[in-house]
Amino acid sequence: MRCKGSATPTLRPPPVTNSPFLARLRRDPLLQLGVVLVTVVVAAAVLAPWLAPADPIRGDLQGAYLLEPGGRHLLGTDTQGRDILSRVIHGARISLGVGLISQSVATMLGVTLGLVAGYYGKWVDAVVMRLADITLAFPTLLLLIAVAAAVRPSLPVVFMLIGVVGWAGMARLVRSQVLVLRSAEYVMAARALGARDRQILIQHLLPNVRGPVIVAATLGIAGAMMAEAALSFVGLGAQPPTPSWGAMVADGRDLLRVAPWVSVAPGLAIGFAVLGFNLVGDALRELYDPRLRSARA
Repeated sequence: MRCKGSATPTLRPPPVTNSPFLARLRRDPLLQLGVVLVTVVVAAAVLAPWLAPADPIRGDLQGAYLLEPGGRHLLGTDTQGRDILSRVIHGARISLGVGLISQSVATMLGVTLGLVAGYYGKWVDAVVMRLADITLAFPTLLLLIAVAAAVRPSLPVVFMLIGVVGWAGMARLVRSQVLVLRSAEYVMAARALGARDRQILIQHLLPNVRGPVIVAATLGIAGAMMAEAALSFVGLGAQPPTPSWGAMVADGRDLLRVAPWVSVAPGLAIGFAVLGFNLVGDALRELYDPRLRSARA
């Protein structure tokens, strides 16, 4: 029974706590720069048809052959009379696409094999790790060039190829985490309660390796973008007239003295995109690793 005149307690919502990433974003200028660069790349890829001032494929040999930057063509034109700015903007679609798709393939393969190898151990671990060692024994770029040269060059092949080649590093990372977590008390309790291996892997182990996986995947996007640019540079990636940053750099390598803007613009785009993802990945690594966070503090 409530006394007359007594104050009625009011229910207040719990205070809103900001995520560690947002808190870090407010005080870290390097992370701010990385977020800005990544946002610019994503915006260019998504809004390319509306941002590009001209057709990225069709050119004008008579009236726009190797025009210097300025006027109607802010970044100049190439040997086909195509607008460099439009091709750079549309090239963001390929670079971002290969980064996201190939890294998704590498993450799925690496996480799956790493979980299985770390949890079961014995011969399963030996087989998976020897496959990873064989994959890592070859220089990644040379392996990509060798395999890409054996098949018909195309963007789907490049996407899958970079993803398949990049699984080994992710698998080793996940395996090392699972080797420590598989003897944790909550895993032992779940096993004692009759949980199946699949449930333990998905419900207990996978969420606890999420942090390192996110960090590795973010950094892997930058590596995949560089790999695609390298393959396109040697003619094994996106085929003409598809606008690809690596192919654009290759098109202007013989014109550096007379028309440097043909190669400089896509080269800077590659550098800024890779820098952005690396800065974001480094910040995430410090957030998920207490040792790095305490050392920075």
